[in-house]
Amino acid sequence: MRMMDKNHIINEIIRTANENNGISLGKQKFARVTGIKYSDWYGIYWSKWNDAIKEAGFEPNKLQGAYDENVLIEYIVSLIREIEKFPNAGEIRLKSNNTSKFPSHSTFRNRLGRKNQMVQKILNYCKGKSGYEDVIETCTEVLASSQKEEEKIDSEEAESQFGYVYLMKSGRYYKIGKSNCVERRNYEIGVKSPEEPKLIHRIKTDDPSGIEAYWHKRFENKRKRGEWFGLSSSDVKVFRRRTFM
Repeated sequence: MRMMDKNHIINEIIRTANENNGISLGKQKFARVTGIKYSDWYGIYWSKWNDAIKEAGFEPNKLQGAYDENVLIEYIVSLIREIEKFPNAGEIRLKSNNTSKFPSHSTFRNRLGRKNQMVQKILNYCKGKSGYEDVIETCTEVLASSQKEEEKIDSEEAESQFGYVYLMKSGRYYKIGKSNCVERRNYEIGVKSPEEPKLIHRIKTDDPSGIEAYWHKRFENKRKRGEWFGLSSSDVKVFRRRTFM
């Protein structure tokens, strides 16, 4: 494996620092901007990043204090106005990589939280301030859209908990069983039966096992084999009266 040239690394430190108003980049941002990895220099040319910076002719960076939340919010506000929408994680990363003083995505995530938490904090910050109407509108739309998506997921999850207890007929006998997809079950039974089964009725329920057991017990004295029963027309009418249990 070819070793990264030391002079190339120093030249990149100088180039990126000059593009950053004479301030050298931290090692993580330097790696993102140049593609020069930590493993390309650590333990090979320098033991500390500040040593590399010194050799390139710059003063070592001082540790930056934690950003104030309001400062971070203003950065996002400026990005919202720039791209005319609420930024996703990729857009924040892109802005950080291409703008020297723009904080990293992880800084926003650690201080402002996940997307909905960030939106709510920005909304709280902007409310009551003049000149932030556009940002308030954007954040309100994001929260409303997120709420609709959560409601859709909840509805789909609730619906997925339902099943059916069905009544099918094949030849002289009736089958009472349960399934989440009656049509598929009808096909499966048809493959194994000499006569094609006919779906007579199905009952929607959030307790397929319990409702199936109820009908099996109700017609116990007419059971022929397994889930097959010799039902009368009046028995079938009783079953068909139910659409939900």
